[in-house]
Amino acid sequence: MKFIHLKSPMLVVFFKEVLENIRDRRTMINALLIGPLLGPLLFIVLISALTDREVQKSEAPLEVSVIGAQYAPNLIESLRQQGLKIKPAVDDPEKKIHDQDEEVILRIPPDFAQSWNKGETSQVELLHDSSHRDSGTPVERLRRMLEGYAQRNATMRALARGLSLSVSTPLIVASRDLSTPQSRGGVIFAMLPYFLIMTLFYGGMYLAIDTTAGERERQSLEPLLVNPVARWKIMAGKLSATFVFAMAALCLSLLTFAFSGKLIPADTLGIQLHLGTYFIVLTLLVMAPLALLITALQTTIAAFAKSYREAQTFLSLLMMIPLIPTMMLAVLPVKPQLWMMSVPLLGQHLLIMKLVRGDIVTSNELGLCLGCGLIVALLACLVAALVYRSERLAISA
Repeated sequence: MKFIHLKSPMLVVFFKEVLENIRDRRTMINALLIGPLLGPLLFIVLISALTDREVQKSEAPLEVSVIGAQYAPNLIESLRQQGLKIKPAVDDPEKKIHDQDEEVILRIPPDFAQSWNKGETSQVELLHDSSHRDSGTPVERLRRMLEGYAQRNATMRALARGLSLSVSTPLIVASRDLSTPQSRGGVIFAMLPYFLIMTLFYGGMYLAIDTTAGERERQSLEPLLVNPVARWKIMAGKLSATFVFAMAALCLSLLTFAFSGKLIPADTLGIQLHLGTYFIVLTLLVMAPLALLITALQTTIAAFAKSYREAQTFLSLLMMIPLIPTMMLAVLPVKPQLWMMSVPLLGQHLLIMKLVRGDIVTSNELGLCLGCGLIVALLACLVAALVYRSERLAISA
């Protein structure tokens, strides 16, 4: 019980670092406001703006320049009846598309009427640039109009020749989407694990720097280390304070995501988002070993820095690591395997995505993620303790 006594050196250091961090307005803003709150709110604003834009583009009247409209008057009239506004032909259509003056242009060849009257297959051309993201919705809308016109005329041709509709349509492909509204929401929140991991980095980074490189720069670390107290207890107090702030930032971020998720037009997107108490509690549990690992690495790396600014540089490079599983899963989507849960960062990423999609997290997956994550985190803490035993730690810049 001596370890948890209120006068325990570890708790004394812990409360000292917590109180000093709370008094530091700059650190509090960076750790508990910018990271946990700004990221989720920015994410929700971007998703909402993108959704509103796409909905507006899909419902607004579609205006398209048509080259050779005189060659297919029936087609043009059918497109008008479907809501298409025909604009006059433009000169140099390729340049208009390249300069984004036009999103899509319909070009009808001069021999269209001749091939159509013969009952042959006629061809029209859609000019667009797929690298321009704004062109996607207009192109698909115009393509559906043209396909609908083609299907109706194919049916009329078959009936005119006394043929059964089954002759002109020998194969019908039925598509059944087995996704759920909750799993479709996982597509929207695919970046959520990355945001949460970065929140852990930001939440504890400034305190980790201040308790090592910062105190060394202020020349207050050496007097602390000369006290007749085991250095691992001093390290444990500083590490615990950093861990608490990292988890507090994560909790704030999760609450912000849960609240902001209600602002997304889920009905318009055909999705559901259940980021409730179960999701928050299980995510905090899954991320706790990772938070301990991150704070231990931050404390260790910051201990080698001679100044606050140098420590910031070192830890900024460390923050590139969370990009690895995110980029890997974006480029090479994989089916989650049980062994993947034992890999720090990757395991947390996969489990959070399962929670967002509404999939069941098994006890084996959860246990492997927590167990292996805790083992790696404790090894990192051991390395931090060894660094604190070094006499070079107290040497000022």
